[in-house]
Amino acid sequence: MGLDRGPWGNRLRVVAAAMVLLGEGFGASEGGKAAAFRIGVVDGATGRGVPLVEFRTVNGIRHWTDSNGLIAFSEPGLMGREVYFHIESDGYGVDADAFGNRGIRLRLEPGGLARVEIQRSDVAERLYRVTGQGIYRDSVILGAAVPLQQPVINGGVAGQDTVVAAVYRERIHWFWGDTERFSYPLGNFSAAGATSELPGRGGLPPSRGVDLEYFVGPDGFTAPMCPDFGPGLHWIESVFVLPDADGRERLMARVASQLGLEPAYAWHLAVWDDEHRQFTSRVRWDLRRGHDSAHPFVATADAIAYLFVYPDHRVQANWAAVTNLARYESFTFVDDTGGVDRHADGSLRWQWRPGAPRLDLEARRRLVSTGILRGDEPGLRTLDAGSGASVELHRGSVFWNAWRRRWIRIASGKPGDIWYSEALSPVGPWKYARRIVSHRAYNLYNPTQHPFFDEDGGRVVYFEGTYTAAFSAAREKTPRYDYNQMLYRLDLSDERLRIPEPGGSPLDPVPIQAMEP
Repeated sequence: MGLDRGPWGNRLRVVAAAMVLLGEGFGASEGGKAAAFRIGVVDGATGRGVPLVEFRTVNGIRHWTDSNGLIAFSEPGLMGREVYFHIESDGYGVDADAFGNRGIRLRLEPGGLARVEIQRSDVAERLYRVTGQGIYRDSVILGAAVPLQQPVINGGVAGQDTVVAAVYRERIHWFWGDTERFSYPLGNFSAAGATSELPGRGGLPPSRGVDLEYFVGPDGFTAPMCPDFGPGLHWIESVFVLPDADGRERLMARVASQLGLEPAYAWHLAVWDDEHRQFTSRVRWDLRRGHDSAHPFVATADAIAYLFVYPDHRVQANWAAVTNLARYESFTFVDDTGGVDRHADGSLRWQWRPGAPRLDLEARRRLVSTGILRGDEPGLRTLDAGSGASVELHRGSVFWNAWRRRWIRIASGKPGDIWYSEALSPVGPWKYARRIVSHRAYNLYNPTQHPFFDEDGGRVVYFEGTYTAAFSAAREKTPRYDYNQMLYRLDLSDERLRIPEPGGSPLDPVPIQAMEP
């Protein structure tokens, strides 16, 4: 079928039916199941199957590759014909022909197959979908090998929003926000949960998949993780593991209770009930405070172990402290009157203040809008390390990276963009960032790294986020993929991630070291 080259400087290669295909998910079909035509899409650099690649015929028939990078195509009237497919995928591309079309023409014979190479422009590599129905739909139709015990539906889940996770009792415990079901438009709004085994201890390597075991109710749908927390929605902001008052290791969570999307009417410090496999509220705070997503870590400062709920919001890592709101500290330059505290030279005076509200992005925006604060003050701006343009970073995660010997931040920018940055302190400054994931019109929000998946001493890291049309310019939702979790791999040795050396800053007032495992 020939070799096409174009402005991408890449190639689009199609291997006809007689050729043995290489790469994950491209083995011979089992038991003669492949009556459909098999289209396999692989990353041109790694040879791995690429999920979420759209193939669209000239009359608008649309298919998306599954998590093996496979499409099972069987359309009455088109089999036995040459058919042109437009190919589109955010962060990936193929060459355009003389008329500007990006795609390929295939002759679709029942049981035939083609292997298509696609070139990645994103730094991060999209690996697979973690949640939702039909993760390996096309692979199952074709009889291809799949890594999951439940490859097409698990826990009755149609869609799941925003993941938080922690390792507890040698298993990864996963929790999500709102979870959609198939039997009715309204689903589980009291959090869903699952566990999986750790890689190397019975679990899959993170490059292959996450084999989730959901906590389900009698109907097989995900059971509520916060069933007795009062009316409304219950969103788990974060999970972490600390000893309780008796010194017993416990899985804990901070949970917001809300009536709709307005600020929470109550917050809970919850403890996992191992017998009933759900959270129970141990401390309730009657606070009206907005909900956010957090990915805590434990680190030391001045020889004291702290639980950093957020990088700029911490509490000593013990039961007496985490149950007492007055013991929580925020890293801030806002004084008791709500004004900005400054040094004599006019620079911002940053300090840890017990009981102070967290200085999140919205709080900073309010200070700028009222003229109290300049948006370009030292320590507040992040620049694109390539173009020098300002980048506003939103939700994400910060963790210590042993390979870089720095704190690394993976966070969202404008809808659909994910950025990588690093600093000498978990509170920054995040002077420079590199974009690692991009979307033209879709969204990927609330990204988080999973440090328990780190490989090669932290050189390779994994992160995931919610792929959704919400809060974006998308005109329609991607079937099966929308409102679900996508997992990515990032090689920190990639030259495209080069970040200028972080320097000293008023944002680093105390030495903070990670507690090495």
